[in-house]
Amino acid sequence: MIIVTRPNVSDAEVDHIRERVETLGMRTHVSRGERRTIIGCIGDEALLQEAALLSLPGVESVTPVMKPYKLASREFAADPSVVRIGDRAAATIGGRRLAVIAGPCSVEGREMLRDSAVAVRDAGAGLLRGGAFKPRTSPYAFQGLGEAALRMLAEVRAETGLPVVTEVMDTRQVELVAEYADVLQVGARNMQNFSLLSELGRVQRPVLLKRGLSATVKELLMAAEYVMAQGNRDVILCERGIRTFETATRNTLDVAAIPVLKAETHLPVIVDPSHAGGRADLVAPLSFAAVAAGADGLIVEVHPDPLRALSDGDQSLTLSAFVELMHGLQPFARAAGRDLPLPERGGLREAA
Repeated sequence: MIIVTRPNVSDAEVDHIRERVETLGMRTHVSRGERRTIIGCIGDEALLQEAALLSLPGVESVTPVMKPYKLASREFAADPSVVRIGDRAAATIGGRRLAVIAGPCSVEGREMLRDSAVAVRDAGAGLLRGGAFKPRTSPYAFQGLGEAALRMLAEVRAETGLPVVTEVMDTRQVELVAEYADVLQVGARNMQNFSLLSELGRVQRPVLLKRGLSATVKELLMAAEYVMAQGNRDVILCERGIRTFETATRNTLDVAAIPVLKAETHLPVIVDPSHAGGRADLVAPLSFAAVAAGADGLIVEVHPDPLRALSDGDQSLTLSAFVELMHGLQPFARAAGRDLPLPERGGLREAA
């Protein structure tokens, strides 16, 4: 259930409303917008039936939320959420500015990571991605460098100023990864690892939640609810392509999911064109489509030498191709009402 307050509600009135609801055994969540404050009530809504909430000072309306996801639902927030990342909010996801996360699939060494980070930063990316622990289909494939990669990510962050996004695969890794990373990523294979999601809800780090291989929009939002129910409201949803009968691409980018999610939830929505297409030549057109459909950002795989990459080389952009992508995004960002400030071309590092 949500309580919508009057425009001129006072802090004392909001506190009084919350106290009334919580004395009945429910939890509350407050979302303050420019014109309204919304108080979400979490628990057995039958407890509120005799509470006469409309008579409380400052209350304008009371509406039940029929959807199974409560905290993630659009109705539970006064405005779309903006997730602030890193020290002094070095980056944001959500809002008017288009967020771009870029970097290698896997951290293979400090030099390649630094080269990638400097290049994507100079091209306009706001966050660095890089895998330390890699969930691979084959147990014989490269599994990542583990904690050594986390240390490299932290060192390169200190040098470049880019907040770090990296994946966590297991509840036993959460504390370790949170020590080094600014955003904890949940991969598609772990979207319904409910123990992991609940553990991530207890840490003070934004969570980037990728849609599962065959998950519905509802299932994705219920996964986000697991994180948020534990107190962590900084969740970023990621559409990364779903499994269909089509074999021409690695996955099928569900472009329609973007506007559906924007209507269903207040959480920011980003797109992974690299995993959706599985080919470097598809990254740009899928990125353009994602931004046109309303995505709040992109997460793109970039490597100094994709032919020698230890994972996902086929879908990784070269450093120079990433520069071209960022400039190609400009007209789509403007058409979608987004800001994408870029350095001048002459100042970019355009590596081959």
